[in-house]
Amino acid sequence: MTSVRLPLFPLNSVLFPGLVLPLNVFEARYRAMMRDLSAVPEDDRRFAVIAIRDGREVAATAQGMPDATLPSAEGPTAGFGDDPMQAFHAVGCIADAATIREKSSDDDTGYEVLATGTTRFRLLSVDTSGPYLTGELEELEDGDGEGAGALASGVVRAFRTYQKRLAWANERTLSSGQDLPADPSVLSYLVAAAAVLDVPAKQRLLEAPDTASRLGQELKLLRQESALLGKLPSLPAVDLTRQPTSPN
Repeated sequence: MTSVRLPLFPLNSVLFPGLVLPLNVFEARYRAMMRDLSAVPEDDRRFAVIAIRDGREVAATAQGMPDATLPSAEGPTAGFGDDPMQAFHAVGCIADAATIREKSSDDDTGYEVLATGTTRFRLLSVDTSGPYLTGELEELEDGDGEGAGALASGVVRAFRTYQKRLAWANERTLSSGQDLPADPSVLSYLVAAAAVLDVPAKQRLLEAPDTASRLGQELKLLRQESALLGKLPSLPAVDLTRQPTSPN
């Protein structure tokens, strides 16, 4: 088994291959990570995004936290307990940092980062000895599986219905001009990212062994969610296409 070691960036969200991830970096550990990434060639600025199972994305003393009286939390493992491996989900997504822009304030220097998910990985181990966490990763192949093409057609129809019912529940107008990708794998990741699901549900989609399995899960979820939306009078407004900026 071939493995690779990369900087580890835990988030309270799931990143999928092909999806864009904006980050607003201000914690010391992640500023150190971005400084190091900025020093390597632009085509090799990779880091590993992993969803948090049990822990905090932002350390208790970080800028923007509401309670300044919380105990001091510093270092690469802040917010993740004594064993970070137990705090994270097992499968994540490698991100390629296309843009790392330094921004200065009166107190310190942060970074605005724009990255794109590329490849799924399984987390093998976590190294806590440096200024930020690094992980030993096994990159995962993404096969089609049996019947991916037929499942993709069903997912497209189910997703269109889901979009319409979600727009109706939010009392919004649905734009009909957006085309969905023809490639089953790309479609599976786009739908996984766009559907309004909690982190465990999105994590299960990321961990699906192949495209067909992922599309099969999505078809079931979309039908369930559409049926639920059909019974609800209204929901808080949700933007299907916009991913939140993480204030890591």
